[in-house]
Amino acid sequence: MFQLLVSRTQSMKADLLSGLTVALALVPEAVAFAFVAGVEPLVGLYAAFMVGLITSAIGGRPGMISGATGALAVVMVSLVAQHGVEYLFATVVLMGIFQILAGVFRLGKFIRMVPHPVMLGFVNGLAIVIFMAQFKQFQFTGENGQLQWLQGNDMFLMLGLIALTMAIIHFLPKITKAIPSSLAAILTVTAIVIGLDLDARTVQDVLRDMTGDPMATIAGGLPQFHIPMVEINMETLRVIVPYALILAAIGLIESLLTLTLIDEITETRGRGNKECVGQGVANVVTGFFGGMGGCAMIGQSMININSGGLGRASGISAALFLLTFILFGSSLIEMIPVAALVGVMFIVVIGTFEWASFRLIGKVPKSDLLVVIAVTAVTVWQDLAIAVVVGVIMSALVFAWKHAKHMHFEVREDNGIKIYLPHGPLFFGSIQAFRDRFDPRNDPNEVIVDFASSRVMDHSGLEAIDALADRYQKAGKTLHFRHLSGECRSLLEKAGSLVEVNLIEDPSYKVADDRLA
Repeated sequence: MFQLLVSRTQSMKADLLSGLTVALALVPEAVAFAFVAGVEPLVGLYAAFMVGLITSAIGGRPGMISGATGALAVVMVSLVAQHGVEYLFATVVLMGIFQILAGVFRLGKFIRMVPHPVMLGFVNGLAIVIFMAQFKQFQFTGENGQLQWLQGNDMFLMLGLIALTMAIIHFLPKITKAIPSSLAAILTVTAIVIGLDLDARTVQDVLRDMTGDPMATIAGGLPQFHIPMVEINMETLRVIVPYALILAAIGLIESLLTLTLIDEITETRGRGNKECVGQGVANVVTGFFGGMGGCAMIGQSMININSGGLGRASGISAALFLLTFILFGSSLIEMIPVAALVGVMFIVVIGTFEWASFRLIGKVPKSDLLVVIAVTAVTVWQDLAIAVVVGVIMSALVFAWKHAKHMHFEVREDNGIKIYLPHGPLFFGSIQAFRDRFDPRNDPNEVIVDFASSRVMDHSGLEAIDALADRYQKAGKTLHFRHLSGECRSLLEKAGSLVEVNLIEDPSYKVADDRLA
């Protein structure tokens, strides 16, 4: 039994109206991303319908909207160009299988390793990407076949309708919340354009520009079951497996980060592993029904949440409304002014961008601020997956550097025996400070290193201990190690015999080392 509502206070009416708003905004996005990937508009629309429906029904985050996305489309374009759309469908199926396996093996939990500065950069970067993506709506195909910017009255009309849309979305909730303000804005602006017979660009005009066909339409039938027409052999796998892995990773990263963002906004908690399985099932089905695959869409998800769509019914209804448009309502949808949809997306940009980031200047460590800026820039310049990887690596290096400085020593002598007491973690970042502290040549004949206040974290730490034992042995000195864990003792090669064992006092902890993997 699907949980259609997240709480008693959430009404079905809010979910349905929010779903309608999202469906209207999905049409131009799905068509645009289909063209980015080099496939027909219906391939993107079918993906938006099927991925949105399945993830809303069985995914781990009620209220999150999924569909065809630009982050995946930019990876797909080279595959389609070199091998054709049938290879794309096969790749989407394999991508879904990888995502299901990620959920089964509970890899969704690793999204918790993404630091907060990376999340800020992710949100800001996507807000900028969404903003820049709207610029193409200010362009049209001229008589020479080249894209040209709107000018004169056409530009002023576009800007005026966008401003009107944004004003309605901003002020209507202060008057009534009976209808989502985004939906009211789209309907109002559409009625004004039709009633006053204004020469404003519509969804139909966008389709014509993208296809070059004056009769282009989003109309179509139900998705048909279709086994990808590719040969199942090693050559095919060599082509599709790398693409499938990249697409699966990008899809899960974007979906899980969007899930985390919605968790923070709604003060609820989604289920990451369940979302991995939901995304995977959706992409497997989509690949067999002629869709380009997809993942979570932060822009449409924000529209949904802001419109009151917090339950599963919002995403399900958005997908069903989209299918209805494809089957029966294409002519009505194609009449919607593009300016209304751009205005909705601009409001999403304003709400998505973390303006508080500017207040962090001077209040947080410069390293965290650098991570935010770097992730934002890489998201805009390259793509989300690369940006997140860069951000996590930068954060990890900053963490290692900070903890490397935490290594310090207590030194005392007792009856001619010198005792070193290191404090802090011993790992790759702190081994130099560890090495530099010892002086085998000038130390007394007997030395003790007591690890009661330290912990060996990785293989580099073990190597540092072995190297230290070798230095003292060459100097003819006796060295003892105290309070090392049993795992450390078993991994030490040169210093293992120098460790004093006290089963009661010795700590127990794990060491990151490939020999134990």
